[in-house]
Amino acid sequence: MAAAKIKKGDAVVVLSGKDKGRTGTVLQVLPKDGKVVVEGVNVATRHRKPTQQNPQGGIERTPAPMAISKIAVADKDGKPTRVRFETKDGKKVRVAVKSGETIDG
Repeated sequence: MAAAKIKKGDAVVVLSGKDKGRTGTVLQVLPKDGKVVVEGVNVATRHRKPTQQNPQGGIERTPAPMAISKIAVADKDGKPTRVRFETKDGKKVRVAVKSGETIDG
């Protein structure tokens, strides 16, 4: 399996689909399924009946997983960029292709 180019906590931009152009932070990465959960994007609504744990019931909105291929890391200006790996000071770091800035570390 290739190294993860998108990690939890990254600022990302949606490239396609109903939420195209929206930005958010990655809440969860599901590498086995090739999916990610992004805050405020691909929100699924569920109508819940009242239960003992939730006596109010109502509409529950939660972000659903989406394909990792539909998102890209956001550069400092908020536009999507690809990610490459470089070795700096003996450490492997992620670098934004457009700006050349390190993403982590």
